[in-house]
Amino acid sequence: MKQARFWLLSAAAMLLPHAAFAQPRRPGEKAPALAQPATPPPPPPTSVPTDLGDIDSPAPAAGASSAGAAAAAGSTGSASSGSGDRVGGICDVDPSACAGTAPVGALRDRDVKADIYAVQQIYALRRGRFELMPYWSFSLNDQFVGHPGPGFGLNYYLTDVLAVGINGTFHQPFNTDLDFNFQNRRASRVAVPLNEYQAVATANFTYVPIYGKFSTFREFIFHYDGYVVGGVGVLRSRPIPVIDPDNRTFDWNSNVTMTAGLGLRVFINRWFAVTAELRDYIYVEQVENTRIAPTASQQRDPSAFKWIDEKPLTNNVQAQIGISVFLPFGWDYRLPK
Repeated sequence: MKQARFWLLSAAAMLLPHAAFAQPRRPGEKAPALAQPATPPPPPPTSVPTDLGDIDSPAPAAGASSAGAAAAAGSTGSASSGSGDRVGGICDVDPSACAGTAPVGALRDRDVKADIYAVQQIYALRRGRFELMPYWSFSLNDQFVGHPGPGFGLNYYLTDVLAVGINGTFHQPFNTDLDFNFQNRRASRVAVPLNEYQAVATANFTYVPIYGKFSTFREFIFHYDGYVVGGVGVLRSRPIPVIDPDNRTFDWNSNVTMTAGLGLRVFINRWFAVTAELRDYIYVEQVENTRIAPTASQQRDPSAFKWIDEKPLTNNVQAQIGISVFLPFGWDYRLPK
């Protein structure tokens, strides 16, 4: 029985956790030293770049590191302090890279214009200038007779977009009757009334609402403007005797005409340009009577039988191609500020 108790106590002592109790330190005895962690090996010496051209130079010794740091701090202080005209950077490393450039302080203190004009100035100013416009004119909407002729225009620009002027075209020696009309009249005895022009003169207002520029062949840049024109004048015309040419003759008569048109002007330089214009002259025309009097005496007497039958409203559409010369040749811009 005693043996059984002994084995049970032994087993319980082995299974229960053990607690260690420190014994009191004896007088004069030192505390045991604790285990120190392993010291890592020192890092390899690193290179400190002192110049862009000396990147791989080794770091200075420990004794010289403090002196080098003090020197670097002194140089940095001298670069950043002072007049403020220079700061550390590429200019310290390579002074030739900053040669010819203004100091930072000078650029900072310079006067800057606050007004920025995003729209380009007009290539050719027109205000206070005269425009001389010689041109050649030819008709577009008359399929039976042509009315070509030279012309000349003179404009004075009150502003850069508004002008007043006059122009005139001379037609008399250049009127052309088509051969088809003559052959048709001779073969079939069928004819249509025809008219010829002597000259036309008008007073005009010109307004220029559009101007710009375009590139040609990726090399040349031309400036242009578009304009509208309108006015009033006199057109002298007369019927061509084709119904009864043996007995009828007509005199020139003056007709009041209204004119309106569109034009394009392409500048070669600031005083010379090429122009193209489409203009309509609107007036009341006198047309030959297509009927013939029954007797010879009546045929020769315009009071007995009217030679003029109708007076329709006529549109004489003319195309004009010419040049523009501006006088004086030069000018000076007057900026608002």
